[in-house]
Amino acid sequence: ICIVGAVVLLFSITAEARIGNSTEPTSYCTETEECLLFDLICNGTEYEVRHYEAAKWVTTEEKSMFKDVAIMKAFKKLFNYITGENEAGVKIPMTAPVLIKVKEEMPFLEPAVYGLSFLLPSAYQDNAPKPTDSTVHLEEMTDMDVYVISYGGWMVGPVSTIYADLLKKALDNVKATYNTDYHYDVGYNSPMKLLNRHNEVWYVVSGAPVCPPDEHP
Repeated sequence: ICIVGAVVLLFSITAEARIGNSTEPTSYCTETEECLLFDLICNGTEYEVRHYEAAKWVTTEEKSMFKDVAIMKAFKKLFNYITGENEAGVKIPMTAPVLIKVKEEMPFLEPAVYGLSFLLPSAYQDNAPKPTDSTVHLEEMTDMDVYVISYGGWMVGPVSTIYADLLKKALDNVKATYNTDYHYDVGYNSPMKLLNRHNEVWYVVSGAPVCPPDEHP
């Protein structure tokens, strides 16, 4: 635990956005030039722990009874932003991953609010143009440690929920503490990619991260 704490402290001192080439070893991005890079704290069979430095994103929210419907609407708004619906009228390269913020407590038989975020490329981290759509906004996510579970295939609602539950169970088994208000569904691929897809679920660490019991390099 002391070693993990020292690593986290070192990351926090040097934290700034690490958005780099998608060919970097810590990249799961295969369709974009740039990717959000991370530092691996520890890894195991059931989950891994990563550190992400602060980065700026463009974000919107949509409300729907169905997550997939909300995300389709939100994706269109963010796609419009990066293809010119911004005050500078510029086209901004797509990056990965894409984050979907999912609240843990969902209203029963009522629409829920979902957040969708596109990572701003390195060239726009400090000077991103303002969106012209009032429902789209720029935001900075602070540096964070996250618990991660990965899976392939398609990130449809029931599948991502299954993996979120698997990750929660693994974390609860080791008495790890994490943000229980929401989690992130994380996608790396466009809808056009049919094979070798990569998806993740993230829970944000609260307190000191707990490595998996079968930790391996």
